[in-house]
Amino acid sequence: MAWHEDLLVGFDLETTGTDPRQARIVTAAVTEVKAGEPVRHRAWLADPGVPIPAETTAIHGVSTQRAAAEGRPAPEVVAEIADALRGYWAASVPVVVYNAPFDLTLLDEELRRYALPPLVAPGGRAGPVLDPLVMDRALDKYRRGKRTLEAACEVYGVRLDGAHEAGADALAAVRVALALAARHPLAAQSDPWPLHDSQRAWHAAWAEDFTTWLRKKDPTAPPVDPSWPLRTASAAAPRAGGGAVR
Repeated sequence: MAWHEDLLVGFDLETTGTDPRQARIVTAAVTEVKAGEPVRHRAWLADPGVPIPAETTAIHGVSTQRAAAEGRPAPEVVAEIADALRGYWAASVPVVVYNAPFDLTLLDEELRRYALPPLVAPGGRAGPVLDPLVMDRALDKYRRGKRTLEAACEVYGVRLDGAHEAGADALAAVRVALALAARHPLAAQSDPWPLHDSQRAWHAAWAEDFTTWLRKKDPTAPPVDPSWPLRTASAAAPRAGGGAVR
């Protein structure tokens, strides 16, 4: 059975900021999807232990006060999210993450922050991961306009109810991935792990091109991180193109 006809899992975080090295998890969602419809959903609200900036609350709707009053301790939430993803990967279920290096790196940093086991064991790799942002950039390279999740939903005819709510974004990401498979045989005909590896190469090529573009404006611009789907612990914090694309 092709990956787009089997079970997929959407994953999304809403956070305190846009730097995956520093931001904290506020809400998270893991949604199992079959044939484009949700069949199981899990959601978390964490108390991040730090103030949530007002401009961030304006995006996802969760204030510092609400997170402190209703959220569970961050270490518990972080551990449960990581366990859920590891479980899907152990069962070879692809996890769909729009702009995976942001969400997965942030989750891994949170695990490190609370001295919890890393998302992936040393020598292992996270996956299979399907990243509609990476696929869209590679398969429709010359399309003009934004590449946010909202923009992708418009391009691929996916309804997005409640943007920046983790559950809505997780479901929409899966539906965009399915629409990409329907439109682009290169994605549809690949098995999950070969497609995972293709996305790694596609992201690296995009990062190199984007670095070249940045350095035309500023020769001292640092390179855009080419690693995908998870940045290594030693990688520098992202510059342009490396933060949350929503």
